[in-house]
Amino acid sequence: MKKLHNQILIALIAGAIFGSLFNVDTNTLVINYNNSSQVISDWNELTLIADSQDSINFDSDSQLEIISAFKKRKSEGREIDILVKDFFDENSENKRTEYFSNITSIEKESTIATSIKWIGDIFIRLLMMIAVPLVLASLIVGAASLGDIKKFARIGGKTIAFYLVTTAIAISIGLVIANIIQPGKQVDEFTKERMLAVYSEDASGKVEQVADYDIIGMIVNLVPSNPIRAFAEGEMLQIVFFALLIGIVLSLIQKEKAEPVLKVFDGISEAMIKLVDIIMFIAPLGVFALISATVAEFGFNILQTLVWYMAAVLLGLFIHMVGIYSLIIKLFSKVKVISFFRGMRQAQAIAFSTSSSAATLPVNMECIEENFGVSKSVASFVLPLGATINMDGTALYQGVAAVFIAQVFNIDLSFVEQLTIVLTATLASIGTAPVPGVGIIMLVIILKSVGIPEEGIALILGVDRILDMCRTVTNITGDASVAVAIASSEKEISEPIVQDV
Repeated sequence: MKKLHNQILIALIAGAIFGSLFNVDTNTLVINYNNSSQVISDWNELTLIADSQDSINFDSDSQLEIISAFKKRKSEGREIDILVKDFFDENSENKRTEYFSNITSIEKESTIATSIKWIGDIFIRLLMMIAVPLVLASLIVGAASLGDIKKFARIGGKTIAFYLVTTAIAISIGLVIANIIQPGKQVDEFTKERMLAVYSEDASGKVEQVADYDIIGMIVNLVPSNPIRAFAEGEMLQIVFFALLIGIVLSLIQKEKAEPVLKVFDGISEAMIKLVDIIMFIAPLGVFALISATVAEFGFNILQTLVWYMAAVLLGLFIHMVGIYSLIIKLFSKVKVISFFRGMRQAQAIAFSTSSSAATLPVNMECIEENFGVSKSVASFVLPLGATINMDGTALYQGVAAVFIAQVFNIDLSFVEQLTIVLTATLASIGTAPVPGVGIIMLVIILKSVGIPEEGIALILGVDRILDMCRTVTNITGDASVAVAIASSEKEISEPIVQDV
């Protein structure tokens, strides 16, 4: 495992370097029109014309604004033409001016770093492929193996209490840091208008996704009307609810009737864990491809404009992970804090590269069982539940983001409104799916709860991917720390506990 961890770490570093070397040129566009394609670069002026009447001019530093303006007008069903003045193309050494009609798409130019992203996507899909059957099988076996309903209630109560308390603490840390650093006050009007213009279309799509969201509906949707459809659509909360019920019922019926069913699901669980070992052989390659594409596509220019916001989020994540999780391990287990973080390195690397708690779940389970001796029954119960409802990193980021957006719009949040953010974000984290990017959707709910303009999410979309990677690391580390604590309190952890990983 140590050798694989080193390989993944090397892949992370190499991917970041490779992506930096072959990054996407911010002064190049690929224009597709009339079954033709034209690559333009270093243009002097570009005019986007909609329906031959509505025109808007852009300079050579407006790649993102051009793409955003095109998407917005194209979504309205308008015919787009473009006039490009003084540009270079791939076939000419001299600048020229040309008018392009009936534009079908405007894109960034791909590089070798972005073109290998498909390898990373396959790696994520392989891990996601395991997630649903693993959650179903491991939760059924875990719930049933707890023995009796009293033990189930005790461990379940401890687990949920840990998750809710750490989530509330995480949001509070985020709010305190955001109020101290005040990252929104560091954003000038030009940057604000540019971010709103570039990401307004994407922001509108996120807002529409939660237009009909309500707490009662979320509670009702916990119960699957059709479990098979829940499996097919990957509805994790419904799968968890169904699996827990089946596990409890299997512990209540006659042992000779429950045992064959449990053997089947235990076999499925073991097969999924074994499949993890096989998939991890390509982990370094998958991580390299994902990090390369992210760095190449993401670039570093936008970091300069949102550096204070990113600093606030990253500082909060660091304090919560090193402070709160170390405290949990120190107070509720005999595992050394340094050994805990060493033992989590492999899972953290996968979480960082995939941005998905669900995709990291199989690796996380393997880490805490092999490195810390957590029993399979506790790991199978606590971790799948945590991957679904425990989102400390996401909740912390949502707290910082809400205050940041409010500050940019010069909205002063009262103590009651910030308390509302804590409560809303805690509830919203429970309903946050363990997949990349969904945290931004739940943020809209939080903004609505305290009257912050929802379109403000456009201000942070540009850096959401890199922060998503970081907060996923916090999410899965929190799941593991609670699992170790629960296992220790229930004496479901092997002795001697592994100290050096």
